[in-house]
Amino acid sequence: MAGTFVGFGFGAIQGGLFLPEAHRSGNFDRLVVSEIDPETVASLCSSSGLYSFNVAHGDSLQRIEVAGVEAYNPLVAKEREKLVDAISEATELCTALPSFRLYDSPPASVASLLCEGLGRKMENPSLSPAVVYAAENDRRAAARLREACLSYRPEGFGGRVVFSETVIAKMCSVVTDERRIRDEGLVPLAKEVEKAFLVEAYDRILIEAKAPEGFERGLDRFVTKQDLDPFAQTKFLGHNALHAMLGYLARNRGIGFMHEIGSEADLMDKARKAFLGEAGPGLIKAYGSVGDELFTESGFAAYAEDALLRMVNPFLRDPVDRVTRDPARKLGWEDRLLGSMQLARAAGVTPEGLAEGARIALLLACEEMELSSPGQALDELWKGVPPEEQAVFRELLASSPS
Repeated sequence: MAGTFVGFGFGAIQGGLFLPEAHRSGNFDRLVVSEIDPETVASLCSSSGLYSFNVAHGDSLQRIEVAGVEAYNPLVAKEREKLVDAISEATELCTALPSFRLYDSPPASVASLLCEGLGRKMENPSLSPAVVYAAENDRRAAARLREACLSYRPEGFGGRVVFSETVIAKMCSVVTDERRIRDEGLVPLAKEVEKAFLVEAYDRILIEAKAPEGFERGLDRFVTKQDLDPFAQTKFLGHNALHAMLGYLARNRGIGFMHEIGSEADLMDKARKAFLGEAGPGLIKAYGSVGDELFTESGFAAYAEDALLRMVNPFLRDPVDRVTRDPARKLGWEDRLLGSMQLARAAGVTPEGLAEGARIALLLACEEMELSSPGQALDELWKGVPPEEQAVFRELLASSPS
């Protein structure tokens, strides 16, 4: 099997997961990436497409090289044309952008570029069908990407192109601090590039099972699920919610890196109790009918213990500031903290642990929003939510210890 893989955005998920998997598989004869940062593109070109990244195992740091990557800047006319050609012949593609809000935003619309290439594919039956994976941290990322593409191609793509959701519970970061890179022994991305990709070794990536008829995946190690939503919700309202909670507890104590929490027995105990006693019951009640082992008491306990161990990986050295950034967004009514708290309440559990983390986040949000009281911040953050639905959660945030 030989095909072309095209990635959009060259960050830690693209460079530390999708491109390495495509390279490792041996199922692609071309690896192409679209990136608007001219320095990154220049560095990849000068190294003949060779770059390095770092993998944090539980007991060591591994350096891996990926070779043969073609990097093009869609803001440069000649390079955009090369990207369009690559997209037209691609069998698998992946967007890995900072946010789904960038799908159709200046200076380079990914949806427009994607549709230009996929349009050529649709006009030429000899070109292979394709799957487009959306790796942004949103459970409707692929649906949003497809909607953005339909604004450029209303007739759609028939059955030849499928947009696939993903669940990527893989913690990663882009390290730009030269001192960290030196002191931690990280290998930079490439020569003359002052940044390094640092990703954890965890590689259980879930994708939707749907694909064009007769399609053979080149990315062959990912786990397919017929219905991905329960697992996306578990990642968001389980792993992400507890990661945020643990981060806010750590920040409140003046801890700088997530791995340092591993020696704080009381904080780990709080996180474990909230994971197993609050988020767990809520998710099991919501998705127990799926029939997957994850949504059983024992299955979720194993999931939670593994996630907590990974959160304090000493080789990942995840900054608490990164985990706790944008507290206002994380306190949104449908975001991780409140979403998990609502599921817990629906399961008959009072989410006191999650509320403690949320209260710290609320105080930080007040500072960032320059508001004088938590109540004012919640008025703004939960605007449009009926007061009777808010009441119990306002009381929890007001009464939880800081």
